[in-house]
Amino acid sequence: MLGKIAGGLFWMSRYLERSENGARLVEAGFRIALTRSDTASAEWQSVLATSGALADYDARHADYDSGQVIDFLLRDTSNPASVIRNVKAARDNARLVRTALTREVWEATNEAWITLQAVLANPVKEQDLPNVLHTIRQQKALVRGAMAGTMLRNDGFDFARLGTFLERADHTARILDVKYYLLLPSFAQVGSSLDHVQWETILRSVSALRAYRWLNGTDVSPVNVAEFLLLQPQMPRSLAFCSRKIMDNLGYLEQEYGEESESCRMAKAHYQKLKGSDIESIFEHGLHQFVQHFLADLHAIAVQIERDYRFLE
Repeated sequence: MLGKIAGGLFWMSRYLERSENGARLVEAGFRIALTRSDTASAEWQSVLATSGALADYDARHADYDSGQVIDFLLRDTSNPASVIRNVKAARDNARLVRTALTREVWEATNEAWITLQAVLANPVKEQDLPNVLHTIRQQKALVRGAMAGTMLRNDGFDFARLGTFLERADHTARILDVKYYLLLPSFAQVGSSLDHVQWETILRSVSALRAYRWLNGTDVSPVNVAEFLLLQPQMPRSLAFCSRKIMDNLGYLEQEYGEESESCRMAKAHYQKLKGSDIESIFEHGLHQFVQHFLADLHAIAVQIERDYRFLE
């Protein structure tokens, strides 16, 4: 496969995943702001920080009004991290690699762009926000379903999956890093209903609340949530699950092309390091430091993938 086609599939999937993650962040911020109205401004600031858009937002706005933040993250075309910008970028990449996609995948991606253009044409009213966020997630799910149901399991599929899981792992790591210390309650609130609502919201933001309860019951504690999002190998948005999929798909590419790659070697080492970790040692050495090292490794793997498979050629 030509490097340019491989890169288009990779980035199409990254942008689609990024758009869905943006919607999930807005939903998490909205829910937490409702439960902590006295610190709503700090919550929206943390949402912007997680999305990587805080500096751009601060350059244009003086405060963290919920309506302004939501509009900036969902529909502001001048914001590179906005949902509408990411969906357009995904569609543009899909158009460039149409010959490598099935008709169903292209039509689902194009339909997502058309639908979200209409949905986000005007500022979103607070009462309409849940339905808008549902539509964004639903459109992404339609593309994901078309890809899973119609694409050959070949190198093109592997490049698309790599984009998905790299972006997903990055999002889970960032939301846990930013939210963890912000949401640590005061001593008086430990174990309170407010404490549980806040941590349940974090799990909702990665579609993991039901899965968490299956494995952990109703005990929603900070340590258990962190362990679930970091190390649970069965949870599709955990760092462990995503890292395993990145390693697997790079392994499939090695088999397809009959040659070893530096990116696959790095992914294997990255996964083994994560697999050998436990939550006690992570907290002993610092959750923030652990996440920052994880993100640095993830970025290095993504850069090496582009080099190994010559995306820019």
